[in-house]
Amino acid sequence: MSATQRKIGMFVCLFTIVLAVLDLQIVSAATVPIVRDLDPVHGIDQFPWLISAFALASAAMLPLYGKLCDTLGAQRVFLGAVATFLLGSALCGAAQSMTWLIAARAVQGLGGGGLMSITMVVIAHLKDPDDEAGGGGRSGGGLGGIVAGGGMALGPWLGGILSDHAGWRWIFYVNLPLGLAVLAAGAVVLKLPDHPVRRPLDWAGAGLAAAFSTALLLATDWGGKKYAWSSPEIIGLLCAAVAALALFLWRQNRATEPVLPLSLFRIPELRWGFVVQGITGAAMMCAIYYVLVYLQVVRGLSSSAAGLFLLPMAVGMTGVGILAGRLGWSARTFTLTGTLTMTAVFVLLAATVRPDTSLWLIRAELLLAGAGFGQLVGQLIQLVQEAAPRPLLGVATTSIRFFQTLGNALGAALFGTVLFRLFHGDVNTIPTLGAAQHAAAVRDFVHATDIVFWCGAAVMLLGAVLATRLPRRGGNAGGSGRKAGTEVAVSRPVTPVTPVTGRPVFDGP
Repeated sequence: MSATQRKIGMFVCLFTIVLAVLDLQIVSAATVPIVRDLDPVHGIDQFPWLISAFALASAAMLPLYGKLCDTLGAQRVFLGAVATFLLGSALCGAAQSMTWLIAARAVQGLGGGGLMSITMVVIAHLKDPDDEAGGGGRSGGGLGGIVAGGGMALGPWLGGILSDHAGWRWIFYVNLPLGLAVLAAGAVVLKLPDHPVRRPLDWAGAGLAAAFSTALLLATDWGGKKYAWSSPEIIGLLCAAVAALALFLWRQNRATEPVLPLSLFRIPELRWGFVVQGITGAAMMCAIYYVLVYLQVVRGLSSSAAGLFLLPMAVGMTGVGILAGRLGWSARTFTLTGTLTMTAVFVLLAATVRPDTSLWLIRAELLLAGAGFGQLVGQLIQLVQEAAPRPLLGVATTSIRFFQTLGNALGAALFGTVLFRLFHGDVNTIPTLGAAQHAAAVRDFVHATDIVFWCGAAVMLLGAVLATRLPRRGGNAGGSGRKAGTEVAVSRPVTPVTPVTGRPVFDGP
């Protein structure tokens, strides 16, 4: 591909990431008009499924998408994911009932999971080999992470604007012209230098991975809210998740073409990168969600006004993305500094969040949080891509996204349980309480929120400790390893991992 084609392709990929992240967040701002239009009586009870259906379908497809990329080629799978996403968007916009809309969101999620994960595979293929050899190709994964963070912050605000001024259906219809442009550009411009090898797919393994993620996500979403953690429903879901995971591991150890080769975990960059990415996903859920809850419950802000507080986080992530290429640090260094920065952010939040804390201080702390997450989100993906064997690039990339999704789910469960174990009241009734009771309830809620932030600090400190286990290798580690013939078993019988040698060392400052 020419340099111009690479630049256009990179723009298409970044635009696709924005499309995916916006659609995951944008629906939360249109709750009232959707319910009022489709089912004013029971719609509010079904509304959480609009978000859950998208997330469940997206997570369930991630392991299969990675294998599809490696067997069919990233470009074909990318275009198929975009087309599925557009089909789901059209069905969502035309929905005449909540059931229709929920089903359409699941279809949209099947494609949406590919938009976020496969796009990072395409970005890896778009790197100029000369830039990669010199370490300059590191910016692609970083830009993808930064754009994703910005889209996540702007999603609720944009959803509110569209639903207020154009109607809620346009939060789905707006995807159609944008997605068609992505399809056209992807088909014409992308000429990826991949050489897929057609192999049989491990459908049983993919099904077990989907069963595990679905059971786990449902348990963490319902636990402590719809059902008690000790209820038969939640215990049954957790048992199903454990059983599905055990069967999945058994299947991966025996399948001819496993959907997630266990030999990948022999590579230290991948093994520790997956774990730190999961921890980052949990911490990001804590930082974003519970700051917004504090602003709405304690400070009385509307959801749209609270959503604007995520703009400083987006600015922080963007700023780090701009500086990352100039600093020239290794992905390992960024991971260490990012986890330590986020540990400090949670300590600051726990120490300063009070009923009357300056809102400008909250904005400053979210700006710092953006700088911390900006060092983690894209760099971890980049680190994994550089270390992964070329034939398993798609599997490695979608796997790290899968671990982030699991981290989101487990983080929501952990931090939500801590909050509501410490705060026994109903947050919806706080605004209706008398002066004395209101002050006491707010004080108790802030105390519980502070403990949640202390837990976030502990989680990120664990991430920093685990990040020290990442090998001291430079940005060209994976590239040179692949070119030199670094091998990891991609099918049974399992062959030993060839030691990675001869990689230039770049440890950052």
